[in-house]
Amino acid sequence: MLKIKNLSKSFNNKKVLDNISFDVKNGEIAVFLGQSGVGKSTLLRILNNLESYEDGEIILNNKPLNLKKANEEHLIGMVFQQFNLFEHMTVERNITFVLEKSAKKNSHDAKLIAQDLLKKFGLLDKANLPVNELSGGQKQRLAIARTLSLKPQVICLDEPTSALDPMLTGFVANNIEELRNQNYTVLVTTHDIALIERLECTIYLMDSGKIVESTLSQEYFA
Repeated sequence: MLKIKNLSKSFNNKKVLDNISFDVKNGEIAVFLGQSGVGKSTLLRILNNLESYEDGEIILNNKPLNLKKANEEHLIGMVFQQFNLFEHMTVERNITFVLEKSAKKNSHDAKLIAQDLLKKFGLLDKANLPVNELSGGQKQRLAIARTLSLKPQVICLDEPTSALDPMLTGFVANNIEELRNQNYTVLVTTHDIALIERLECTIYLMDSGKIVESTLSQEYFA
């Protein structure tokens, strides 16, 4: 379980996150809904040690989480809004490179892990293609596969439909639901109502750095 207690963050004396608290269990999806600038992406960046925070506690599996250590141990993974793939590398190399550099895997083991993940995500036949030849949906699948290769406990997806054709919303929802089914703790930021309609999740409505309301998706759309 991921537990956030009274988390606060400011930029230039402006509160971007204002004393927010929530819990997400393994096998659950938490969706942070709101317009741009309400603090959604900042929350995920903090959890991935890409931003600092002033106050609050972050607890994973009943233990205080040192974000620097969590980053080194790959406990929390991030799928970025624009995917952040290595466009000049092949599909397979995007995964093996990360495994070799971050997880210190040898090239043989890294290749086996990459091929297994590419098979699961329907990309094995694309393994030797450069990333820039993939569609948007294929790039997202690769970004998720690369994140999973490091075996995180928590998966963060920042605006997962914003860079994709709206027709792919259902496909993205299926990917996120599959992560939940695999017992990951999943955090999603979005302003895409069509995506949330397809998820079984807890919705946290954010405004001005605060969580102003929370509800289950089944109740939100009832």
